[in-house]
Amino acid sequence: MAQNLPLSHVIYRPDIDGLRAIAVLAVVVFHAFPNWLKGGFIGVDIFFIISGYLISMILFESLEKGTFEFYNFYSRRIRRIFPALILVLLFCFLFGWFALLADEFKQLGLHIAAGAGFFSNFLLWTEVNYFDNAADTKPLVHLWSLGIEEQFYIIWPLFVWIAWRKKFNFLLITVLFIIISFLLNVKISQQEPIAAFYLPQTRFWELLCGGLLAWFMLYIKKNYSHIRRIECKVFGSKRERLISLLVNIVAFSGLSFLVYGFLNINKELIFPGTWVLVPILGSILIIASGSRAWPNRVILSNRIFVWFGLISFPLYLWHWPLLSFARIIESEVPNYGVRIALVLFSIFLAWLTYKFIEFPIRSGKYKKSTFTMSFLMALAGFLGFSIYYHDGYEFRKSIIVYANNKNELLRTPAVDSECLKYIDNEKPLIPYCRFMNANSKETVAVIGDSHAHVAYPGMAFFLKKKKINTLLLANSGCPPFLGSPTGNNAKEKKDCTERVEQLINLVNKNKDIRKVFIFTRGAIYTTGFEPVNVNKKASIENIVSITEFYNSAQKSINALSQNGKLVFYVTENPELNYPAEACLARPLKRLVKNCSVDKSLVLDRQSSYLKAFNNLKNVTMINSLDAFCPESACIVFDDNGALLYADDDHLSVAGSFFQVDHLLKKFLE
Repeated sequence: MAQNLPLSHVIYRPDIDGLRAIAVLAVVVFHAFPNWLKGGFIGVDIFFIISGYLISMILFESLEKGTFEFYNFYSRRIRRIFPALILVLLFCFLFGWFALLADEFKQLGLHIAAGAGFFSNFLLWTEVNYFDNAADTKPLVHLWSLGIEEQFYIIWPLFVWIAWRKKFNFLLITVLFIIISFLLNVKISQQEPIAAFYLPQTRFWELLCGGLLAWFMLYIKKNYSHIRRIECKVFGSKRERLISLLVNIVAFSGLSFLVYGFLNINKELIFPGTWVLVPILGSILIIASGSRAWPNRVILSNRIFVWFGLISFPLYLWHWPLLSFARIIESEVPNYGVRIALVLFSIFLAWLTYKFIEFPIRSGKYKKSTFTMSFLMALAGFLGFSIYYHDGYEFRKSIIVYANNKNELLRTPAVDSECLKYIDNEKPLIPYCRFMNANSKETVAVIGDSHAHVAYPGMAFFLKKKKINTLLLANSGCPPFLGSPTGNNAKEKKDCTERVEQLINLVNKNKDIRKVFIFTRGAIYTTGFEPVNVNKKASIENIVSITEFYNSAQKSINALSQNGKLVFYVTENPELNYPAEACLARPLKRLVKNCSVDKSLVLDRQSSYLKAFNNLKNVTMINSLDAFCPESACIVFDDNGALLYADDDHLSVAGSFFQVDHLLKKFLE
């Protein structure tokens, strides 16, 4: 990076604030009204380009002037980012203290710590699993992008500083990094899309593109000055008009890319992948066209857009916690009126935050603000970890009256040492491995998908009294059927195949296992996650035909029965078309739902799958509806008022005991 190139001063461009406005408003609309703007989430990618561009401009200018200092650089970042973020984290803590149940507050505490430490993206990546709370019940899920940016801010300035001092070929190295990061993004998006979405190595290329754009914008004039002289000689007086036409075409092209992305990109596509090129190219073209371009000068520099751009950061921080807390309290997506009110309120809070907190501190009016903000952020991180470590502070007076609600929704552990011992410490591919040792020579195996996991507690309790061991081997979203793996991509299907084969082999090789009970969600694998998808964003995209599903089930049943196993297939329990927590009272909740399920809807949902599976051979079919739907409505509470569900389809611990008492007891004895 040559040091003798003249550097243009970083001049404020209102059109970039206008671009910020488009980005943040797109994200807000997507979060509040996802069906209105299905590609609104690409606003985050627009932010990445803007951040990479502006931060690089600051770096290059200070290095050229010889004024660059790491302390000053990070001090400016702290004064820019910390004040609004600390305020939002404090708000989330206070609201959570008075409104959230212990398990919810515990999770929020971990996310406060991650937000304060700027590693939310890593936390969210590790949290993704079948039973994980949906994103809309995580008030700080949006901080993943801030984590990516801050991780970039740690690495990028150091690289630029070294490249500047050592006179490395900055352009070549940066382009190489962009290519490597982009290719990683494409590859990992195909194999593990969640990882590609959250990990920095698959996202840094976006910010690097902004940095590369800054380099070109600042230094290209020196390298191409002779071209400008040629242009003047060739085009004469027409040069200005031609340049004006060119920058307008570039700017309109950029806007077209963004509009196309907002309307055509959606969460069902593999993203980031190659689709992310749409907002990246659009943003680059808009910034590269400069402030002279008509769209930038007239549209993006409009007062309203600029105003929203100025409050874009606090607006991004505020809008999602408000929407998420409303979703948690209501136990369902709030109605349009509530969401509109929350969006307007978030805009108001963003303006207050910018005017009275962010701008005064950022402008340097408070000399010790860097140290103070750093201390407060560290304190927020410690507070969040403390909430997590102390299990959500169950002693809070505001939730003691609701303590039983937590117990209703508890899940049993996934793995225990007894199970690993039982399978001879064979490395299990299977995520659910439990063993209730009743010191018996007889064992009942409970196998299946996650519905087997939730059926296990009641069965293990009952069988222990009968002095019979209970083994659980189960896979999330992967029924124990040979030859018909489920999954959303090739890796998931491969994993499912290997797990099912291991599961069947483990059951067959243990001669003490006489009875095998199979639990699956059934119709999900041939229809998707309908009728409700309130608590899970994942879906089974590669559904199978009922015939294929039936044949693979028969194949597994035959493999077990030929080894002397008595096989029982328990059909799925009724699914709810609302989240289970909607049936429970909680702090700040206005109304508690009168919960039940119309039996006719359940029968319609399960009819095709049950019709086929009732023809299975070498198996005893057990219909869950006999216990859960004794009349025209399917029950959600037992006679003692205990909630039978943990979410819209999985049974709670109480539901597991109910299932044994009212359905399985005679088959277990």
